[in-house]
Amino acid sequence: MPGTNLTREEAQERARLLTVDSYEIELDISGAQEGAATFRSVTTVRFRAAEAGDTFADLIAPAVHEVTLNGESLDPAAVFADSRIALRGLSQGPQELRVVADCAYTNTGEGLHRFVDPVDDQAYLYTQFEVPDARRVFTTFEQPDLKATFQFTVRAPEGWTVISNSPPDFVRGDPHTPQPSDNLWRFAPTPRISTYITALIAGPYHSVHSSWEGEGRSVPLGIYCRPSLAEHLDADAIFEVTRQGFDWFQEKFDYPYPFEKYDQLFVPEFNAGAMENAGAVTIRDQYVFRSKVTDAAYEGRAETILHELAHMWFGDLVTMEWWNDLWLNESFATYTSVACQAHAPGSRWPHAWTSFANQMKTWAYRQDQLPSTHPIMAPIRDLDDVLVNFDGITYAKGASVLKQLVAYVGMDEFFQGVRAYFKRHEWGNTRLSDLLGALEETSGRDLKAWSKAWLETAGINVLRPEPTCAEDGTLTGLAIRQEAPALPAGAAGEPTLRPHRVGVGFYDLVDGKLVRTDSVELDVDGELTQVPLPRQRKRPDVLLLNDGDHTYAKVRLDPESLANVTRHLGDFADPLPRALCWASAWDMTRDAELPARSYLDLVLSGIGKESDIGVVQSLQRQVKLALDLYAAPDWRETGLTRWAEAALEQLRAAAPGSDHQLAWARAFAAAARTDAQLDLVSGLLEGSETLEGLTVDTELRWAFLGRLAATGKADEARIGAELERDATSAGERHAAAARAARPTPEAKAEAWRAVVESDALPNAVQEAVISGFVQTDQRDLLAPYTERYFAAVKDVWEQRSHEMAQQVAIGLYPALQVRPETLEATDAWLASAEPGAALRRLVTESRAGVERALRAQAADEAAGAAG
Repeated sequence: MPGTNLTREEAQERARLLTVDSYEIELDISGAQEGAATFRSVTTVRFRAAEAGDTFADLIAPAVHEVTLNGESLDPAAVFADSRIALRGLSQGPQELRVVADCAYTNTGEGLHRFVDPVDDQAYLYTQFEVPDARRVFTTFEQPDLKATFQFTVRAPEGWTVISNSPPDFVRGDPHTPQPSDNLWRFAPTPRISTYITALIAGPYHSVHSSWEGEGRSVPLGIYCRPSLAEHLDADAIFEVTRQGFDWFQEKFDYPYPFEKYDQLFVPEFNAGAMENAGAVTIRDQYVFRSKVTDAAYEGRAETILHELAHMWFGDLVTMEWWNDLWLNESFATYTSVACQAHAPGSRWPHAWTSFANQMKTWAYRQDQLPSTHPIMAPIRDLDDVLVNFDGITYAKGASVLKQLVAYVGMDEFFQGVRAYFKRHEWGNTRLSDLLGALEETSGRDLKAWSKAWLETAGINVLRPEPTCAEDGTLTGLAIRQEAPALPAGAAGEPTLRPHRVGVGFYDLVDGKLVRTDSVELDVDGELTQVPLPRQRKRPDVLLLNDGDHTYAKVRLDPESLANVTRHLGDFADPLPRALCWASAWDMTRDAELPARSYLDLVLSGIGKESDIGVVQSLQRQVKLALDLYAAPDWRETGLTRWAEAALEQLRAAAPGSDHQLAWARAFAAAARTDAQLDLVSGLLEGSETLEGLTVDTELRWAFLGRLAATGKADEARIGAELERDATSAGERHAAAARAARPTPEAKAEAWRAVVESDALPNAVQEAVISGFVQTDQRDLLAPYTERYFAAVKDVWEQRSHEMAQQVAIGLYPALQVRPETLEATDAWLASAEPGAALRRLVTESRAGVERALRAQAADEAAGAAG
């Protein structure tokens, strides 16, 4: 039986047979406030069959009451089973299917999610349908290439606001047309779109409205959040970024915004960052900042806003035919969102490519070295495949490759191709060849070989400089060696040497700063490429490959450059080359080429000079990870002590009230370990200790308290008192994490029962409990749970929804137990449990992390022995 899965072959056959015209969907959510478990869903879908035959519609529902096909009543018990409604004996031509069902509210962030705000005791609903969850709310043909129009009619509780893809379709004064005051909301039909980007958001939401004006058109803009967050909603800043995106995208795409309005809805307990529902984007409401955050957080939020706005064209107007071309949506949205930040007039983040290099590409490099590495254009056999494929390759590697393509063909030519693509395929579905064809036409380049090398193969290349010098120090030659390391064990494909568009930067120390004194840009192809030297000159202090970050490759420094970077990394005059060197050093640490203790030395020597707050925060996370996982166990405590002392020193030295001060306050809290350090954290929390300019607000209080709980310095009473002070849903999550973090067998057993032995927790609280449960200082306490994980994970996977099961499968894997026995236990489970492909992939990825950590720990131990 198919369960809730759908294969590509099934989708292709259904698309061959059917053309879907329209959906009319009636939902009765009037019982949502009172806590009803289900809601009535009535779907009428009109479609056409190309020939006589059998097919099926999709629905996940506790009860189906009526199924009517072309006026004939069918027995639900006979035709509805296993998430499918069998449609047998279709004749050629028009068809009409009507289904009446009771569908279920969820607390998992899938389908129609219901959340009750503890502040006002009001219910708030939103839908999340990507990949296959519209079928949890109405009857569908759940695949992206069966587009149709959608008209929603919704009965809601008194006083609620309902938002969907289209504006409400009320005719004032018409007694036959439902009015908002009747609690019945009818929406205008959408254009032809895919099921997964339809949306419904309902509840007593707070809203702010404005508009975008341009090209003789006014597009209504709305921002929504719960009333309990309204005081924190910085709507003007969100509107500013949104309008910037409208201006830049309309110019670059030369295609009018495709929908009638643009709402952004900050919703609770959202699993992802955001979702590109057509005209009604849902965004996790942690982006409504309750407390002070650094500018990096605002930059990250802006990238998310722009990413989803770009999807209105990439993904919503033109949609991939099947999920193997998911990158057509995600890579383009990622690339264009960062490009907008970097190039749009008046942007607050002109150095957005620095953040991209330091964060997004690091994510891609990590993903591309796992056993699950795959081509950007990934082979997707079924829905189970795509559900685990929203990864660093699909988003970040794809965007990196597009950035290189832009450098290769030119930005103007690139966007000319994009414009042709939109006009040619508006409201339709596409494959890779459709986009490449448009780009080839406008660029004049043959992209077939480029596509095969970059989009259709897996793995990552390494670029190394090979300079030659005369005895007097004159640089006489420079070559770039390209390597294609073997793919990880279990990965499909062969190592591939690829063409790269590469900048080479020549940096010299001038008045204490590393500045670019020469540069060359060239195409690299094959194993060895000679670099034309810009002039006769001495060897530079630093030779930096991929200067400008055009290509996607791991970059190494030659020994002299590495020595100079180690002494002067913080002295680069520009932020991007600094970020590239930081990223290279981190990758070397992960690859066991740079010992963890040496990485700590490098960071401590340069982080105090790093001005980019996003880079600072990335380095803080990476140092902590290196010490927790990659340091030799007998030296780990020494390294963690050094880091805690350095974090406190940086905190005291930071400018009062600055982003750096806030970042270092959080880093110090996470690192504090001695009684004196923890007493300072406690004093800052209680107010008996102060630092000039540091406001210990709600979120920072929870950061302090979480560390105190994890070290046994805060008990249940202290956690409860803080929750009473912050009696919000965010407070509930923080309290759940703090309780699970306590270093006692009882706290761990309680957390395990709540997550593994019960399915009552909502998604956001479950995630918080898991994060608290896994504490790097508690390896011995957590060791017994390795066996319990393998005993439980398959049952959890088979019994829970995808999002809830994935949290458990990834979050509770014994990643801290870095020893051969963990690998052996994993291998034994993989051999005996026979997990499905999706669960096997997640566990195998986690296993690879332990294997990598063992190699890094061995390298660090060897460095210590060498003295």
